[in-house]
Amino acid sequence: MISPFLVLAIGVCLATSLVPEKEKDPNYWRNQAQHTLKNALGLQNLNTKVAKNVIMFLGDGMGVSTVTAARILKGQLHHSPGEETRLEMDKFPFVALSKTYNTNAQVPDSAGTATAYLCGVKANEGTVGVSAATERSQCNTTKGNEVTSILRWAKDAGKSVGIVTTTRVNHATPSAAYAHSADRDWYSDNEMPPEALSQGCKDIAYQLVHNIRDIEVIMGGGRKYMLPKNRTDVEYEMDEKARGTRLDGLNLIDIWKNFKPRHKHSHYVWNRTELLTLDPRKVDYLLGLFEPVDLQYELNRNNVTDPSLSEMVAVALKILKKNPKGFFLLVEGGRIDHGHHEGKAQQALHEAVEMDQAIGLAGTMTSLEDTLTVVTADHSHVFTFGGYTPRGNSIFGLAPAVSDVDKKPFTSILYGNGPGYRLVGGERENISTVDFAHNNYQAQAAVPLRYETHGGEDVAVFAKGPMAHLLHGVHEQNYIPHVMAYAACIGANRDHCASAGSAGGPAPGSPLLLLLLLLPLHGLF
Repeated sequence: MISPFLVLAIGVCLATSLVPEKEKDPNYWRNQAQHTLKNALGLQNLNTKVAKNVIMFLGDGMGVSTVTAARILKGQLHHSPGEETRLEMDKFPFVALSKTYNTNAQVPDSAGTATAYLCGVKANEGTVGVSAATERSQCNTTKGNEVTSILRWAKDAGKSVGIVTTTRVNHATPSAAYAHSADRDWYSDNEMPPEALSQGCKDIAYQLVHNIRDIEVIMGGGRKYMLPKNRTDVEYEMDEKARGTRLDGLNLIDIWKNFKPRHKHSHYVWNRTELLTLDPRKVDYLLGLFEPVDLQYELNRNNVTDPSLSEMVAVALKILKKNPKGFFLLVEGGRIDHGHHEGKAQQALHEAVEMDQAIGLAGTMTSLEDTLTVVTADHSHVFTFGGYTPRGNSIFGLAPAVSDVDKKPFTSILYGNGPGYRLVGGERENISTVDFAHNNYQAQAAVPLRYETHGGEDVAVFAKGPMAHLLHGVHEQNYIPHVMAYAACIGANRDHCASAGSAGGPAPGSPLLLLLLLLPLHGLF
């Protein structure tokens, strides 16, 4: 057993020894501040060009505490103390806060929030691509209440569009881009109640193939929902849980292929090797389904069968960039959320670091001049870290002190609720007897739950590129796609772009036009 006093002593030593020599000089901090100030003053020259391309990175469940912890982890993976590290998203010049509540929920879910940041309207929890007039699981409240997303707006404007996710492609986040469903869990018709089927509602996988037939890039998991019930999976032949689920007998993968024009190059791939051997110059449409359900966690990923998020993003961008009119790409780091729900902070934070790597990659493949990039989260989690840890303390390590009450050590990372709540002999488990550095260790939680819950606080919105300055202050979450649409001159915001070409008309990003655009919104956000 680790002595609490030894832990405390080690922590004190670390706090002293890990202060870099340069940081002891006051001029180090003064010079750093002056450099930052100079950069901030340079932001007065705003980029008011039209965004040819828009990339939205959505870290599912990536609250501010997750961003901070991921920053430290990124640094420690590169053998630094970690706190001073910069994530790629940290480098974005504009930051806002987003209010995440659903129309009927103080603490939201991923479906209602996805409808907000993709479709521009807030909605009830558990519903995707519909207004708040639709009640969850009530099929007959769907018709007439459908709302379209920025992916549709971009496609209607002639841009190429893509969806990349580490979850199943018909999960809550991606589904709001193309589907209209009273229930986020209607992955295939197998998960729908008979009443909904008889009333004519379609499952989300069906809608993925039929609603917007010309989505150029779709990558993630979810093979089983595309195939007839009991169809053996190509990768897990002996696993019954991996088999197809569809009651209607449809093979949606084949239907997807048949919908594509014969003169176009469409490709379906199911593993990393197939994906990376493609020549993007010869790919017009790509469907990649790499797992029966969600992709494996990054820490568990099979390098032969499953691509990383960064690899999927790289291929997606190479395909989408061929369109001279530009593109819209939605990228979801979806398993950050799953790691937190399971109380597995290591899994969640490594997912966040991988998404940040994908953000950096996208930055090298695009230009600040014509590409608006937005990074945000749908909601937070009841995830925290604290305990007066010293500089450079492992983000997954122990706090330097012990509990005042039971005199037992505790990890810096804790959850407000979740599966990590454990009693041994009627007392809190002594974590010095377990491997709290294990990838699947479930951090201790205050309240016992099978799954840890979302948090209700605001989340950060990072932005760079054309019109990124419109994301500032504190906004309702549904404001985000309106900014992206305005920047790209798509959707309901095309009129102001047309006027720019007329004699004497204001330019798309002129102060006069911005004032006219924002005046009606005053007080709403």
